[in-house]
Amino acid sequence: MYIGNHLSSSKGFENMGKEALKLDANTFAFFTRNPRGGAAKAIDNEDAIKLRKLMKEHNFGKLVAHAPYTMNVCAAKEDIREFSWNILKEDLQRMEYLPDNYYNFHPGSHVGQGGDAAIPVIADAVNSALMPEYTTTVLLETMAGKGSEVGRNFEEIRAILDLIKLPDKVGVCFDTCHVWDGGYDIVNDLDGVLKEFDRIIGLDKLKAVHFNDSMNVCGSHKDRHQKIGEGEIGLEALKAVATHPLLKGKPFILETPNDDEGYKKEIALVRSFDNGEV
Repeated sequence: MYIGNHLSSSKGFENMGKEALKLDANTFAFFTRNPRGGAAKAIDNEDAIKLRKLMKEHNFGKLVAHAPYTMNVCAAKEDIREFSWNILKEDLQRMEYLPDNYYNFHPGSHVGQGGDAAIPVIADAVNSALMPEYTTTVLLETMAGKGSEVGRNFEEIRAILDLIKLPDKVGVCFDTCHVWDGGYDIVNDLDGVLKEFDRIIGLDKLKAVHFNDSMNVCGSHKDRHQKIGEGEIGLEALKAVATHPLLKGKPFILETPNDDEGYKKEIALVRSFDNGEV
């Protein structure tokens, strides 16, 4: 299976790949710039080429780049919205240095406008930034529904997807903590949740998994990640997610509260699921 965690892009592309190998990972996520926003540093094309070579040599799965948290393409304030649209455009241009991978982002927060008003704005942002010649697939992340988050349920994600002009270039990142906190019971009815996802969105759109336990009970709408097996979702339910045949071959990205040693242990743990061990 393809399993990894978030790595710091400040180390450079090739170094991220080497760091992933040290953790026994064969995919990873990285923020396209400082997660709290700001300008992105220039890309070293030779460094990108070295990472691509390393990924090919070690049979990596697709990478799951992540937009900064400050990017809110449906912001109520025009200056924040313009800033966010520019980030999205620039990031998708930059992703072509690492072709055929994923770019994941939080759909945004409507901040009092209402989800119905925000959804077409989110779609417009993607439509303005995503070009037919790009190889990157843009992923909308399922959200926990805290505050005024858009994407709190499968219906809102579907509504955005319906407005995308290049539908083959857009998919969904399924976050286990977020869907659980959002009210989808993946502990007692994982098959039912995936069936609901397929009915509303389509499993062909599920491209990647953010693999996290949760500190909260189902439907809490709080979004607080926990280490695998130490939260309310629990080890057995997460094992069922990791080994589910409908999710086979997807990149699984850990976003748990860990250091490098903790991530190495979690990656080994998740690999043991795939081998039928506990």
